[in-house]
Amino acid sequence: MSSYDYDIIVIGSGPGGEGAAMKSVKESKRVAVVEQTPPVGGNCTYRTTIPSKTLRHAIQQLAENRYNRPVDYPALLASTMPVLEQQAALRRTYYERNEVDILYGRASFLDPNTVEVALTHGGVEQYTASGFIVASGSRPYHPPDVDFSHPRVLDSDTVLALKDNPRSICIYGAGVIGCEYASIFRGLRIKVNLINTRDRLLSFLDDEIVDALAYHLREQGVLIRHGETYDSIEPDDRGVRVYLQSGKQIYTDYFLWANGRTGNSDNMGLERIGVEINERGAIRVDADYRTSQPHIYAVGDVVGYPSLASAGYDQGRFAATHLIFGLCEYHLVENIPTGIYTIPEISSVGATERELTTSKTPYEVGHAFFRHLARAQITGHTTGMLKILFHRETLQILGIHCFGAQASEIIHIGQAIMSQQDAGNTLLYFVNTTFNYPTMAEAYRVAALNGLNRVR
Repeated sequence: MSSYDYDIIVIGSGPGGEGAAMKSVKESKRVAVVEQTPPVGGNCTYRTTIPSKTLRHAIQQLAENRYNRPVDYPALLASTMPVLEQQAALRRTYYERNEVDILYGRASFLDPNTVEVALTHGGVEQYTASGFIVASGSRPYHPPDVDFSHPRVLDSDTVLALKDNPRSICIYGAGVIGCEYASIFRGLRIKVNLINTRDRLLSFLDDEIVDALAYHLREQGVLIRHGETYDSIEPDDRGVRVYLQSGKQIYTDYFLWANGRTGNSDNMGLERIGVEINERGAIRVDADYRTSQPHIYAVGDVVGYPSLASAGYDQGRFAATHLIFGLCEYHLVENIPTGIYTIPEISSVGATERELTTSKTPYEVGHAFFRHLARAQITGHTTGMLKILFHRETLQILGIHCFGAQASEIIHIGQAIMSQQDAGNTLLYFVNTTFNYPTMAEAYRVAALNGLNRVR
């Protein structure tokens, strides 16, 4: 028997922690998971992905049903709770069925093989393990000159506890979170000012897709201000006044900070044992997710990019494999799909036109506009398009970009074909494959034929 309490202790029960714990226990390891905020599920289940996407879905349904009366925001938030509870219950059964111990509390390293857990219900316990996987997630970044203690100053966590029906809101930061909440609040007919510190939205996306998103946000009534930086933010009893360095002033009922996140690595004793952390709280890891302590790994949002729940789960599995066996033949796929849940939603995988132009890759484009698809006409979801980028000579698929209803689902068909080697990944797959009709997936055949007509 090992002299340690556990073979592996996982800190955090979000996607990264769950992936690590499940892989470890399947390899017959004694595993414990430390979770600071009961029940299990982490930020993904309670403060980020699941609640915001459930809220978005509820608002989209209201819009589709042409609901014209004022909507109660707190009531909509409450309607998301059954989904959160179902997710938590499901995740809890995974740990129970696999006999993984759950330790509710906050973990801090005393030495490289010992953590002290300040238990949620009182008391302190110490636990030892031969290996650790840190999957503690991240939280909204708080600049020191913004008063987040004021009830009218929100971040992406506290906005999900808002007990009011705002008439207007200023969202600072036009990244993924900012754009998603701009869609959500505008869907509730709340006046939205979206402050973008850069010169365009979501610059990592394909330009044509970004232009479509910007157009539809403006059509919905979102006021977008590009290239702006705040000078000061002054809340009062009635609202928040934002002073911009350009000289502009914006006064709204609430202010939502959506500009960056910080890794949850502080007060964990990591510096004490020589684990390196950068200025944004991200733990430095190598390609196998090892920290500077070879038996301590870190995965998920606490290591930074790509900061996706889907990637975090895989990182957890891969890290556990490397910790147990000393190697892991699997790594994150080269082309990780993005899913952005604006209204309409966006998803993409592979290269953008800008990247292909910069690399001087000879490419062509195939389009399928949703308004031409029978399934889109039937459902009324005619806004959007599917765009395929492919090599002019080999017809190899280089990138796929989708804007519109079900984009985050549709993208996986293209992702699967792009992952095929050599001759398997070409535009001809979509040209010669029979798709169900009518479906949204038919967009691949339409886009492929459109693209093929440009080169033949």
